[in-house]
Amino acid sequence: MKIPVFDLTRQYRAIQGEIDTAIRRVLESGHFILGPEVEAFEAKIAGYLGGKHAIGVASGTDALLLSLKALGIGPGDGVIVPSFTFFATAGTVVNAGATPIFADIDPKTFNISLESVRKILDQPPSGITIRAIIPVHLYGQPADMDEIMAIAKEHGLYVIEDAAQAIGAEYKGHKAGTIGHLGCFSFFPTKNLGAYGDGGLVVTNDDELAERVRMLRVHGSKPKYYHHLVGTNSRLDALQAAILQAKLPHLEKWTERRQKIADLYDRLLQGLDALVLPYRAPNRTHIFHQYTVRVRGGKRDALQKHLKQQGIETQVYYPLPLHLQPCFKGLGYKEGDLLESERASREVLSLPMFPELRDEEVEYVASAVRRFFEDKNGP
Repeated sequence: MKIPVFDLTRQYRAIQGEIDTAIRRVLESGHFILGPEVEAFEAKIAGYLGGKHAIGVASGTDALLLSLKALGIGPGDGVIVPSFTFFATAGTVVNAGATPIFADIDPKTFNISLESVRKILDQPPSGITIRAIIPVHLYGQPADMDEIMAIAKEHGLYVIEDAAQAIGAEYKGHKAGTIGHLGCFSFFPTKNLGAYGDGGLVVTNDDELAERVRMLRVHGSKPKYYHHLVGTNSRLDALQAAILQAKLPHLEKWTERRQKIADLYDRLLQGLDALVLPYRAPNRTHIFHQYTVRVRGGKRDALQKHLKQQGIETQVYYPLPLHLQPCFKGLGYKEGDLLESERASREVLSLPMFPELRDEEVEYVASAVRRFFEDKNGP
């Protein structure tokens, strides 16, 4: 049996008629950049998320960058980010001219550690003014937003939620991405709500910030050719907006299916001492963008190799924490500075997870994992 870590073609086949109709509608309209399709999607996604403003942009990376620029964050400013996350969370801080300040993670949720954040704020780097914090809702589970917002208020910080992996996840009844000053989403094709190319979204309840993001995505202009800010070209195109509109009504059932797959994995994989299953924190929902386990005892790479031999694709998100990336060497971090991020990078493994994954495929994956650990000869 061959099982991919994700399969976009299965989803397309399931809703092919809706997707093809949406694409044809745009092609026949002749309007491909921003316009009615984008405005319609922005209205629908804002309603789904419960945010006042939703602004479509070219990618999740741009959503973060434009949010930073809308807040006026730049040279001399610092932004606290988790070290264990996708590169864009920190890369956009640098591209805004500011400095990323790396925090460690909670070992159970993989989200930013409140203790680490407080430690940074108690002893901030010299010569840098900390202006914001970017909590990442990693793998589809929200971070501890009440505590983060309280810390931010105490220290006068902005909060930009990186909800790229968490669309539809809830924290105490609020959708991820709508709690901070700004929330950022990605519509990369493999996301829970994915386009057929790059796409992103900024959500905010602040009228002034929303207006700044709208201007920044079109070179800072309002009206056209009158530039009040130095922005960039970061527009969600009409084809992607139409595709996302077609997919949005299916998102909840896809999320429910992901959660059922996660429950099945949990049941089939329990009781393996060297395997730590995903933790579900209280007062929030986990939408399982990834089903990520920890493999103790230095056996992660061997397990991944074993599963590949059984036709099972897996991924490591992420093999090297950001504070140890070569491009950030100048910031002065070294191995041992953020122990939980470093440990996670050695232990995490994401198993196949997408809504169209069949129960028998989950059972096959789980059986292969169990064989690896239960083999009398040992792995």
